[in-house]
Amino acid sequence: MWNCSPWALLPPVYSACTAAGLWVVYFVAVEHEQIEPLNSQHRNGSRYPPYISVAGNFPPASCIFSEVMNLAAFVGLIIAVLRYLQLKHTILKPWLNIGTLLTFAIGCFGMTLVGNFQILTDHLMHNLGTLMTFGLGALFCWLQSFITLRVNLRNEGRKAGILRVLLSGAVTACMMVRSVLMFQDFHMPAARCQWALVMFFLIFISTFAIEFRHNRFDAVCTDNPGRPVALSETDAEVFRNEPDQL
Repeated sequence: MWNCSPWALLPPVYSACTAAGLWVVYFVAVEHEQIEPLNSQHRNGSRYPPYISVAGNFPPASCIFSEVMNLAAFVGLIIAVLRYLQLKHTILKPWLNIGTLLTFAIGCFGMTLVGNFQILTDHLMHNLGTLMTFGLGALFCWLQSFITLRVNLRNEGRKAGILRVLLSGAVTACMMVRSVLMFQDFHMPAARCQWALVMFFLIFISTFAIEFRHNRFDAVCTDNPGRPVALSETDAEVFRNEPDQL
């Protein structure tokens, strides 16, 4: 019998669906001959390099790209909030937990800028969103790796922390190599590096399933605007106000 919380499915499903959406954008752009395939050895002068943003610049791929990025930002923020709640009563430095949540929240806002301001239409806003997404995303990965090692939930912090440190290093390395390659106008290798960066980041997000499988997250709605009422107090109030029923 499966004893894991169903919330454990959220991070890997999120990562898989986001990756699938981005690859759909890529294949649509390639099919319409708007970008070069990633495995191309020679640049065709009439096609753009296969950067993710460029693949999502032209319709119909741009419509899919905007939807994917908006949904990814929304659900990604939900995962970050759940992670914050999970650590709220276990982390010794609350400011670190709050700062990590704010970091990812701003990064998610950057995702919406990337998705809704196409790079060839509004270069400035798109690049601002890219900087927020990748820069703050990498910072979020390192902060979560540090927190994982320090908090050590269910004595799984060492294994999960080492995995996250490796993924954070991969994300950071891809980001740095991509920048160097773009500066030197090696656009095909830079595009491949960008795709690897995004895939490593999505794999990182999926690792939250390790801790989420131990927790259940519930939303509580009450008519009482004051302090939470204990279950025994609530039951007593119900029995006082409700007539006996057969």
